[in-house]
Amino acid sequence: MLETTLNRAAIAARIPHQGSMCLLDAVLDWSPETIRCRAISHRAVDNPLRADGRLGAVCGIEYAAQAMAVHGALVAGKEAGPRQGYLASVRSVELFVARLDDIADDLELIAERLSGDNNNVLYQFAVSAGGHNLLCGRAAVILDAEQTLPLSSVRGE
Repeated sequence: MLETTLNRAAIAARIPHQGSMCLLDAVLDWSPETIRCRAISHRAVDNPLRADGRLGAVCGIEYAAQAMAVHGALVAGKEAGPRQGYLASVRSVELFVARLDDIADDLELIAERLSGDNNNVLYQFAVSAGGHNLLCGRAAVILDAEQTLPLSSVRGE
């Protein structure tokens, strides 16, 4: 792994998520294949993903997706700006807890690029805290989806 630490501001400069929707606090290290990040926003009472005062464990998928987004930006290099990405699917997701807001430790997110090209990427991810697995799974990401297919083909025209 490359020993490069990025803070929240540097992360926000590389992904489309801004303000409180930028959920990550640090990139701890990364390589062309893997990224490891830290987040503390799961404990924030104003976390934008909370519903009825709770942050369900499934929201960890968004945390992992942001780790994937910053990984893609880091791999692309300094000249590349943030690219719009969409989770096309998540599979084999396992939730080991019901919620994240009651986790006292910082979240650690690991995303590993399994395969892909410049526009379609498959990652596996894991979210843990204090040495305990919270959730894991795989995610297919499509970058610049509006440029991948003409809108007329999506509409069936």
